[in-house]
Amino acid sequence: MATESNASNRSEALSKINGLIKNIRIAMLTTAAPDGSLHSRPMATQNSEFTGELWFLTRDDSGKVFDIHHDAHVSLTYSDGKHTYVALTGLGSVSRDQAKINELWNAMYMAWFPQGKEDPEIRVLRVRIDSAEYWDAPSNAVVRNFQILLAAVTAGQSKVGENESVSLR
Repeated sequence: MATESNASNRSEALSKINGLIKNIRIAMLTTAAPDGSLHSRPMATQNSEFTGELWFLTRDDSGKVFDIHHDAHVSLTYSDGKHTYVALTGLGSVSRDQAKINELWNAMYMAWFPQGKEDPEIRVLRVRIDSAEYWDAPSNAVVRNFQILLAAVTAGQSKVGENESVSLR
C-alpha cells in the first residue's frame, strides 16, 4: 500500500509542478563554482511535460557546464512575475546525446549554435529534480489582496496562497 501511495503522491506532485511551470518560458539555473560561489543564469525551458526531469541545450564552453562537472547540484527557479513561484533542486548532467539534441532542437537555437544541430559546441543539460517548493497565490487581485489583509489581521492564521514542499525521489 505504501508504494501505491508514494507513487500517487509523486504523480500528484509532478502534475502540480507541470501545471505551475508549463507556461513559464524562462527559468533561472543556479550552479556552484569550485570556489563555492553561486552563479545564476536564464535558461529557456523546453515545451514538454514535466516528468521529474528538465532538459536544456547549452554550449560546452559555458560556465554552467564547468560548474556542473565540479558539483552536479543545481537549482532552478521559476516565476510568472505575478503570483506563482517554483523552486526546484536536483542534479545536473551534461552530454552530447544527438537524439536528444534533435528532439529538443528548434530554429531559435540558431542564435547560439550557428552550425545547427551538428554544432560541435552543443550539449544537452539534463536536470533530475529531487525536490520542489512552490508558492501559488490566487490570480484574482481582489481575492489575493483580501487574503493578504486577512492574514495580517489574523497574525498569519489565514493562508495568502498555497505553499508546499515536495520530494520527488
